[in-house]
Amino acid sequence: MKLIYEKSKPGRRASTLPRPDLPAADVPEELRRSSPPRLPEISEPELVRHFTALADRTFGVDTGFYPLGSCTMKHNPRVNERVVSLPGFRDLHPHQEEEGSQGALELMWRLQEILAEIAGLPAVSLQPAAGSQGELTGLMLMRAYYADRGEDEQRREIVIPDSAHGTNPASVTMAGYELVDVSTDRRGNVDLDELRAKVGPRTAGLMLTNPSTLGLFDEGIEEIARIFHGAGALMYYDGANLNAICGISRPGDFGFDIVHFNLHKTFSQPHGGGGPGGGPIAVRERLEPFLPVPAVVRDGDTFGLDYERPKSIGKVRGFCGPFLHPLLRPSAPRDVGSGSAERQLPARAAP
Repeated sequence: MKLIYEKSKPGRRASTLPRPDLPAADVPEELRRSSPPRLPEISEPELVRHFTALADRTFGVDTGFYPLGSCTMKHNPRVNERVVSLPGFRDLHPHQEEEGSQGALELMWRLQEILAEIAGLPAVSLQPAAGSQGELTGLMLMRAYYADRGEDEQRREIVIPDSAHGTNPASVTMAGYELVDVSTDRRGNVDLDELRAKVGPRTAGLMLTNPSTLGLFDEGIEEIARIFHGAGALMYYDGANLNAICGISRPGDFGFDIVHFNLHKTFSQPHGGGGPGGGPIAVRERLEPFLPVPAVVRDGDTFGLDYERPKSIGKVRGFCGPFLHPLLRPSAPRDVGSGSAERQLPARAAP
């Protein structure tokens, strides 16, 4: 297949741009081009054929498996798109009062409970919008935790192995931490001798993808947990490769204090066209007070949003966004009860 530049012929056009109102003489000299940009020149039919040919060379949600990434493969069936189009989901406004949102709130609460069990950790927030935002949220929780203990100025380092998920270093920088790199050994595990030498009083935590990007479950994970917890540091689990262990083992059981999920990977949340993603996080009890607000809570048979969390890091996005649908089956909303998502709002546009 030829590159689009190889198909280019001088003078061909796929569109006609309007002439700018600003005369060229009024454009500052330093902003003027000395030569035209190097763009392919092809006709509109050739452009359409080119992109159609590219589309035929990849997978699509209507034609087969839909990978959308390299760290784990995703399956995004059309049935999920139908479920999230039910009126109770489609027409629910983010500012809808809690009394009129009981079905949705119950589903969110139940999803939190399910994810807590999968992670082996007691508390969950659905707020992060993607795995990368889950990473940043987890590191912000670390900072809040150490600040509450008076250790934030001391603990400034995050350890990341060279087999880590690619967004980890960026998240460390955005959170204001210093990156400490550690090597892998000949078997692809974290080098424990090097790790012991680099973990100390300045260590805030570890970010680890397990299985790693090498596709290997770290054989020394229990010793890694002892090293970090022995130094008073926390352990963060990047859920990029959670598919490999989901239902077999739980990150919380082998020492991790914070876990993020990629709902668009492991649980088939609709992810067509690159979004929306979902990156909930699960944490241990000592980190729960710092989770984002509002928290979805249950009081008997009533569900609500709790903003009274004085130690919370606040919001990491405006609303909880894409909720529940990674775990739904087509009949689920009708089984929730009188406050179900399908019946909680009339079939009309939200205010």
